[in-house]
Parts: sequence; C-alpha cells; structure tokens
Amino acid sequence: MSSTAIVTGASRGIGAAIAASLATDGYAVIVNYAGSADAAAAVVADIEAAGGRAAAVQGDVARSADVTRLFDEAEQRFGPVGVLVNNAGRAVRKTFAEFSDEDYAAVMDTNLKGVFLTLREAAKRLADGGRVVNVTASFQGAPIPGYGPYAASKMAIEKLTEVAAKELGPSGIRVNAVRPGPTNTDLFNTGKSKEVVEMFAGQHILGRIGEPEDVARVVSFLVSAKADWVTGQVVGANGGYW
Repeated sequence: MSSTAIVTGASRGIGAAIAASLATDGYAVIVNYAGSADAAAAVVADIEAAGGRAAAVQGDVARSADVTRLFDEAEQRFGPVGVLVNNAGRAVRKTFAEFSDEDYAAVMDTNLKGVFLTLREAAKRLADGGRVVNVTASFQGAPIPGYGPYAASKMAIEKLTEVAAKELGPSGIRVNAVRPGPTNTDLFNTGKSKEVVEMFAGQHILGRIGEPEDVARVVSFLVSAKADWVTGQVVGANGGYW
C-alpha cells in the first residue's frame, strides 16, 4: 500500500496529533489546513525534526477544486495516496433560535460536505488496499443543547462511512470512523470555564477529558495492518464518555 497519508484540518489539535502519529508510523503526511499556515508549518517542522516526512498543503475541504488539488499535490510530493483521515471540522454552539443561515452553512460545509468531497475523490484515486478514517463525535448519548447542527453533521458522517465501506471494499479499501469525546483542544476549550471543563471530565468513565494523542493512537491502529479485518465500524475513542 502507498505510504502517503492526507490528514485534513491537521494544523492543530487532534489533526496535528494524528499527523505526527502517522509520520512516526512511517507515512509521508500531507498536513492540510484551511487558514492557519503558520500552525501547519510548525506541525511539519516538528515531524521533520523527529525524522519524518511531511508537507503543508492549503485547501478548503468544502470546495471540490481544493480537494482535487489536495490529492494532486499529495501525489506530486510523495506518490499515490494510501491513507485519508478526515479530521477537519467546525463547531458553532448556539440554540436553534440563535443559529443563522451562515452558521448552519459553515458547520455543514466543513463537517459534512467536506467529508463527502474527500470521500468522492478518494473513491477515484485512493490506492487499492487504502484506508480511510473519518473523525466524528460522541453524541450517541444524551443530546447537548446548542450542538444541533454540529451533532447532526457528525452523525451523518457515520452513515457516509458505512456506505463508503461497502462501495470501496471490493478494492480492499477499509473505511472506518472514530468518535472522540470532549478533548483538550482549542476547538473544545474556547468559551468554556474551568468548571464546565471539569463537568465534562466527570462525565467520562475514566475521569478526565481526552488528549489529542488518545485519538491519534486509535487512528494509527485503524490504518495499520493490525486492523485489516476492521471496516465499516465506528470506534469510540472517548474514555467511556456518554
């Protein structure tokens, strides 16, 4: 299988940890970012300092032309793509009454349309025996007010995962999803007090919120040969969060 991996939304947080983990596993990693060029460059620098191979490629996953270019540049730099990790995401926490059309479009375009576009490109270009991991979220328990569109977008990704696994399985391509719970990232922490973070920590069986590396290790497993009999699955990487 090709050793080139694309990680979307990899300039910080869970995506950066996934990129670093895959580089350690021997993949040449494309660190995709939408607007954080300096942060993406720092991720690449860290990977290269550790002896890995990486390159930052700008692209908005909600734009089909950008997605095509993302795969083009990956192939030009490191060869055919063997792994795709769909991590790029956007969260807007507002009640339904507060949610604007623009808020809804921002969430759905990045979270759901972005995964659809990258899956469509992967279906055409991913090397036989390739692997796809889609990052969703742990909303299978009690609903959280303010996260309606965000939760809907993430749960829809899980259905795309199941269908893609069946469509791409004849080519030996495995497609799975990972459900992080609340994780120590800028996306999660922004706007939350220490007390709110501690409340979320208390909702985990293991008594803490996750770290990006907790999720990255699960992704590394799913793209490895150890998971060759795993496809069409949704794996919780959430410390028992419900």
